[in-house]
Amino acid sequence: MNHTEYIQQYLMETSQITNSIDRSEIVKAIELLSDLRKSGGRLFIIGVGGSAANASHAVNDFRKIAGIEAYAPTDNVSELTARTNDEGWRTTFNKWLETSKLNSNDALLIFSVGGGSTTTSLNIKEAIDYAVEKGAKITAIVSRDGGYAKQKANVCILIPVVSPDRITPHAEGWQGIVWHLIVNAIVSC
Repeated sequence: MNHTEYIQQYLMETSQITNSIDRSEIVKAIELLSDLRKSGGRLFIIGVGGSAANASHAVNDFRKIAGIEAYAPTDNVSELTARTNDEGWRTTFNKWLETSKLNSNDALLIFSVGGGSTTTSLNIKEAIDYAVEKGAKITAIVSRDGGYAKQKANVCILIPVVSPDRITPHAEGWQGIVWHLIVNAIVSC
């Protein structure tokens, strides 16, 4: 496949996702996060790898544009690496949420390709379990089968798999499309 063919294939897949993503779940996410804004709750955005970079960007948009107090544990690299070193990777997020006094007025937004499981992204799984324990609402933007996040989230926006070779780039790219849509819908509707 040459570059032109690859571009055509990638953009065709993007169009397939556009046509098949579950819009009702996006509406539910907008409503959940609009309610969070009205009640003055906080939003904690969790992701690893490219999804951590997306979490950092999304914090800015939710704070600056939507007026929601928002944080990403991965933005504080000193605390993240100290917790990883001292306590292990598995508890990096839930211990951060514990220190932040996550409660039932707050929400967790999960960005993940696979959504976590009992064997992968254990820090995401532990954060989800902690949020459930505290009664915080959970929204997830994930792909594949949604993993643990889909099982536990109040709202799960599943990025459809249209190519097994490009699950991660589509999932992480669509995280950006969806959170931008949500942020702007909160302030526009």
